[in-house]
Amino acid sequence: MKLILLGAPGAGKGTQAEILSNKLSIPTISTGNILREAIKNGTETGLKAKSFMDAGKLVPDDVIIGIVRERVARDDCANGFILDGVPRTLPQAEALEQAGIRFDRVISIEVDDRVIEARMTGRRVCGSCGASYHVVSKPPKTEGVCDLCGSALVVRKDDAPETVRNRLSVYHAETEPLKGFYEKLGILRLVKGDQSIEAATEQILAALGE
Repeated sequence: MKLILLGAPGAGKGTQAEILSNKLSIPTISTGNILREAIKNGTETGLKAKSFMDAGKLVPDDVIIGIVRERVARDDCANGFILDGVPRTLPQAEALEQAGIRFDRVISIEVDDRVIEARMTGRRVCGSCGASYHVVSKPPKTEGVCDLCGSALVVRKDDAPETVRNRLSVYHAETEPLKGFYEKLGILRLVKGDQSIEAATEQILAALGE
């Protein structure tokens, strides 16, 4: 099963990728992780990526696709894989097709922007031990204080309302058009992300024909 998970930031892609990886016994390939790994291993594409990152530039699509191609050629991907974080744009999706990297299913986890804003802006993290909370779904015993170590809870920069809105607008402009691309290929399936984690997993497995 070769799978892409699409969805806005905060839609639950990472959570579902982890569950599906265990259930289907296939690796999750996160672009951030494979970039770091390729750089650490000093592969040719890893060194190329590092030169752009060191110069403070975005890593170009051809280098990203090269690193993905290297990763999916490894033995642990023989029975499939889950791509998380790539493709982000239409040119990346087209480049994956041209590179011969094809998919069985593309699952788009659909969540309304207002729900995502409430999810992400309600997150709190302990500044000392890193424990995470949510003002609605997982509040600390004492407001603003970590249950585990008693330190102050903070809002990460990524979870500030203006950052969340900006990330959502980038998603709608750059990544959402991928749904049309994969719909034309007949492999897109939509799944509701505003239900319980278990229910969303069930719906994804049904969409995969599992």
